[in-house]
Amino acid sequence: MNSRFTMALAVLLLVGALIAGYWGLVLSRQPQAAPVAAPVQPTAVEKTVATAEDQTRQPVVVLLHDVPPFTPLTAADLTLEKLRSAPAGSLASLDQAIGRTPWRHLNAGTWLSDDSFEAGGPLARMIHRDERALAVAVDEVISAGGQLIPGDYVDVLLFLRQDVSNPQQSAQIVVPALRILGVGEQLGLTNDGKPASSTSSPEDKLKQEQRRTAARTVVLAVPEQLLSRLMLATQVGTLRLAVRSNEEQRLAKYWAGKSDSSSHLSAADSRLAQFNQLALGSAPKGLASNGPTGARPAVEVIRGNQTSQQTP
Repeated sequence: MNSRFTMALAVLLLVGALIAGYWGLVLSRQPQAAPVAAPVQPTAVEKTVATAEDQTRQPVVVLLHDVPPFTPLTAADLTLEKLRSAPAGSLASLDQAIGRTPWRHLNAGTWLSDDSFEAGGPLARMIHRDERALAVAVDEVISAGGQLIPGDYVDVLLFLRQDVSNPQQSAQIVVPALRILGVGEQLGLTNDGKPASSTSSPEDKLKQEQRRTAARTVVLAVPEQLLSRLMLATQVGTLRLAVRSNEEQRLAKYWAGKSDSSSHLSAADSRLAQFNQLALGSAPKGLASNGPTGARPAVEVIRGNQTSQQTP
C-alpha cells in the first residue's frame, strides 16, 4: 500500500508541476502590439479634384505685415494667395507691386490694387470728384441727439432769428440729402467699401463709440455747386441736421450723375442766395402797415456784408 500511495502521489505532483509550468508560460508571454495602420493615401479621384480646384483659384497679391506710408514694397512684404474669387482690380503678380510706394498705411492681410498706391487721405477716398468734404460744428441738439453715424443722410435746416435786417423769423432747408462722412474721429467707408479707420480691439471700438456720442463736429459730403451756400448758412443762423429715412433708396444717388440729379441741384440752388431776404419778401401785414399812409417803399442797400433800408 505504501508503495502504491507513493507512486500515486508522485504522479499527482508531476501533473501539478506540468499544469503550473504551462500556466506560468502562458502568463509570461507579452501581448503583441497591434499593427500600425498604414497612412491612407489619397485616391486618384481626390487628387484630380484638388488639382482642378487649384487651377480655378486666382492669385492675389497680399501684404504679409503692416507697411507704413512712403515705404517702397519689397518681395519680403508680399505673398501670393489663391482665392476662389479675386477682388476686382486686385494685383495678380508680385512684380506688379514690388518697388511701388503706398501713400498711406496698409495693414497686414490687405490685398493690393492700383488704388493702394494712389495719394489721398481717408476723407479724399470717401468722396466723389464732384463733392467736397466740409466739417460743421454741432452739439447734441444739432446732431439729432448725438445719434448720427457715418453713412446717414441728413437735410441741413437753417433757422433765422428776427432782427433789424430780418423782420420775420424763418426756417428753410438749405441743402437736402447730404451724406455724413464722419462724426468726430469716427469715419465711414471709402469708395471701395473698406473702413477708412480700423479698430483692432473691442476696447478701441468702445472708446470710439463714446467719442462719437460726444463729438462736436460732423463732416458732410457736399456737392461742389452748393458748397458756398452751405458755408454761408453756417455763419448767418442756427443749423439743424434732420436725419432721412434709410428706406429712401434714391439717397445714395441723389447727387450722382443720374437724370434727376441736375433737377435736384437746380432746385437747391434756386432758393434764396441771400438769407436775409427770407422774411423781406413775405413780411406780415401788421409789419407792412406800421408806416405812415402813402409812404414810399423802402429800398434795400447792400454795402459789402452790410444791409440797410433807405426810403427815397
